[in-house]
Amino acid sequence: MRAGRVSVVGLGLMGGSLARALAARGVQVVGYDRDADSLAAAVKEGIVHEPLDDTLAGLEQADVVVFATPVGATAKLLTRLAEGRRLEGPSLIMDVASTKRSIVAAAEAAGLGPRYVGAHPLTGSHRSGWGASRASLFDEARVFLCPSATTTTQALRLAESFWRALRAGVEVLGAAEHDEQMAWRSHLPQAVSTALGLTLREADVPRSALGPGGRDVTRLAGGDPDLWTGIMSDNASAILRALAAMEEQLRLFRERLAAGEDGVRGCFADGRDWFDGEPTRTLTPREPAP
Repeated sequence: MRAGRVSVVGLGLMGGSLARALAARGVQVVGYDRDADSLAAAVKEGIVHEPLDDTLAGLEQADVVVFATPVGATAKLLTRLAEGRRLEGPSLIMDVASTKRSIVAAAEAAGLGPRYVGAHPLTGSHRSGWGASRASLFDEARVFLCPSATTTTQALRLAESFWRALRAGVEVLGAAEHDEQMAWRSHLPQAVSTALGLTLREADVPRSALGPGGRDVTRLAGGDPDLWTGIMSDNASAILRALAAMEEQLRLFRERLAAGEDGVRGCFADGRDWFDGEPTRTLTPREPAP
């Protein structure tokens, strides 16, 4: 790990896991969380070596600063801290939010672009908070890196080495393309799992009554409402297209079920082809049917 001192703002699942992974590698961790109990627990466990108060004074003395805060909060923090000249010291500034376009744009507008790289580890849990964090969260995970229009080669290389030191693989992707892809790869599964949970609730079916497969499919419904509201709102246009495509597949499934056994079997055969990695055709169109 080339960074000897890292500031982590937000000690929930992502930030807390990052702090644990860094501390385990001998990195000096400066930490902050708005929940005083979480911050105290991180200090007591020896994970955060230097706690910050609400002013975040001392944040800028680290080699790397990582914001593990909700999408909207991250953009506002970048603007406020940049205006106060509080982020002039670090060689690299990152965030770990699930959407990237608005945050990277905020960093660029705040003059942080050359040292900014948006990061999104495609890993996690339906649980949240410091208690859910673990040092191994990033092991073998894929981390998308989204540089700004002015990110320097040095900053991008530092970001790559940072995540690889945590045993993660990295993939560089433009912020707009990242958000479009995540609408299908992450945000749609979350929306569908939540919608299924709500449907079962209306039918008075508790999760405890489901079999293992049903519990697997509905696991994401246990996600943090505040976190996911921010993500969905920030990437709404792309997610709406994905939801429309999902609705079309449900319509087709319903029609085939009504038509008889052969049509239903086709749905399941297509689904298994996709699962096995050899789909016979595109199961979900990029645009909703007219």
